[in-house]
Amino acid sequence: MPDVGTREKEHIMGLLDNAKEAAEATGEKISRTIDDAKGRVSDKADEAKANADVKAAEANRAATEAKNDYKEDLRQ
Repeated sequence: MPDVGTREKEHIMGLLDNAKEAAEATGEKISRTIDDAKGRVSDKADEAKANADVKAAEANRAATEAKNDYKEDLRQ
């Protein structure tokens, strides 16, 4: 196999460095995208829980009002 000259070795090393940097940048981009997606899912879950809590509180309020109305009717 013929010996590769210094210039060719530097060129090959430069290409490998560029490929490594591109792979690292791609990995970082994927990581950020996944983190963003997890954040959006978490936000939606928090929103759904808050909506469920509000509906439960509204139902509790309605039940309390009905109970109070019934008790008031008994007093009359």
